[in-house]
Amino acid sequence: MKSNMGSADRIIRFVVAIGLIGLFATGTLTGTWGIVALVFAGVFVLTSFTRFCPLYLPFGIRTNRVRKHLN
Repeated sequence: MKSNMGSADRIIRFVVAIGLIGLFATGTLTGTWGIVALVFAGVFVLTSFTRFCPLYLPFGIRTNRVRKHLN
């Protein structure tokens, strides 16, 4: 599993996850929408820590820089 997420992508996902958790914690999002928000927050946190987004694979998206090794 190769990394396909850059630093900016990871930070944005983490901030969005914190925002969604905050909305749930304050009672702004409740019920089904609150649960959906928590699931998305969990996925965003997991993908930002692993630096890998499975949805990027079919589309060939890479937001990280590919380092070139000079031989």
